[in-house]
Amino acid sequence: MKRHCFFLPIFLFLLCALPVTAAPRLTVVAVVDGMSTDDLRLLRLYWSKGGMRVMAEEAYQTSVGFPHLVYGGNETTATLLTGTTPSEHGYAMDRYFSRADRQLHGLLEDSQAEGIGTTLHLSPRALLSPTLTDRLRLAHGEQALIYAVGIQPETTILLAGHAANACCWIDPDQQRWVTTSFYPEGLPSAADAQNVSGRFAELAARVWTPRMETAMYMRPTDTERKKGFSYLSSSVLRQCPAANTLVIELGLALQQSQKMGMDNTPDLLLLELTTRTPKATSDHIQTAEQEDMYLWLNQDLGYLMEQLDRRIGHTNYEILLVGRPVLGTDEETMAKANLPVQRFNVDKAAALTSTYLMALYGHERWVDGSCGHSIYLNRTLIEQKRLSLETIQGQVANFMMDFEGVQVAFPQQEALLHPQYAPSLNKRAVGDVFFTLQPGWRLMTNEQTATDYIIDSCPEVPLMLWSPSLRQMPKGRLDATEVSGLVEL
Repeated sequence: MKRHCFFLPIFLFLLCALPVTAAPRLTVVAVVDGMSTDDLRLLRLYWSKGGMRVMAEEAYQTSVGFPHLVYGGNETTATLLTGTTPSEHGYAMDRYFSRADRQLHGLLEDSQAEGIGTTLHLSPRALLSPTLTDRLRLAHGEQALIYAVGIQPETTILLAGHAANACCWIDPDQQRWVTTSFYPEGLPSAADAQNVSGRFAELAARVWTPRMETAMYMRPTDTERKKGFSYLSSSVLRQCPAANTLVIELGLALQQSQKMGMDNTPDLLLLELTTRTPKATSDHIQTAEQEDMYLWLNQDLGYLMEQLDRRIGHTNYEILLVGRPVLGTDEETMAKANLPVQRFNVDKAAALTSTYLMALYGHERWVDGSCGHSIYLNRTLIEQKRLSLETIQGQVANFMMDFEGVQVAFPQQEALLHPQYAPSLNKRAVGDVFFTLQPGWRLMTNEQTATDYIIDSCPEVPLMLWSPSLRQMPKGRLDATEVSGLVEL
């Protein structure tokens, strides 16, 4: 008995000396527009120091795929933050067609939410699923601090979810931080301080030129080899290094002013960063300016980690970095792979469909409009004429099957129940007839030569999680719905 008592203090000492695996007190989630796995591999030799160097050497790394249609909009952001697909979270596309006025509207438009410093009326009310921020709020109440800082309004609001204390995004015209009245704190004092102090204007006034000799870049264009590149940051504010610097500086200012990560309640700082540049036509590096964006991003991430190390300690935070596809693969690259891209004009398809229905039912406005892969019929007219909506939907679907480039077309109800397409759709974002395109075809609208949607049918993005926590990480490629689950609440 005495022998057992002798060893007990030693056992307790050794137990206390074991590494602590408690969840970090601050989690930084950064969604990076246009960041690709191939580019990170290509630029690995550049990371002699900085945030990307730390990530490459110490972080858990994998790739992420999306189980739904990807348009290059914020449908991917919503999936990453909610852990659900558009069929559940409701954000299938950035815009939707309103039958009330036959116009396209932003999905986050909200007349009840006033803009603070902006004329935009936006809120996350249209997002149907709880996000990572909402789950943290439910788990820890008002003690949890949640802030989102970003470049684009929609992305930033989706990062903030329903439950953030506040969010801020860049207004490139006014060169200031702005927000929405939806969140209780409004415009945080740290953001207002940057607006007033002149720091925002200082960064916007910088001239962005190559930070290395042009010959040192891996993929400069012929023009860049001759002239380099030069931009006044204010003219391309959302697509230059100053954008990332502004986001990270405000994020750190919020961390300091709100004392995020200073107590035992977990806090969330959500950031939108970017690798997009003014002349980029692809998410894959094709220019020196794209490489340069990564170099600046590496420096900014390094600064973020250095400051958090100093302020709250190396073991008290983690950083989750994940890409977001925005441009996909450009047409030139597709053509070099013998995959020529052809364009499908959805507005012309809607006009032809209207003409077809006129031939069947008389000279009336049978089609209200189109959006994405959907045709919207004039339901009011169909009801007035006492015609069968289901019959006309079937006729239009069969008619569209004869269009060059169309792979398959369904009436609305069939599309919403189809096992392959249902995860990408919800009743607000799918019209009376839904269609898909054959490989190599790209959706376009209005006679524009440029299109709104990316080409890749199944884009993958990189994910890196740097964390002092010793928890088990999943192996292999992740589904985008699994990403938010990596964050410990």
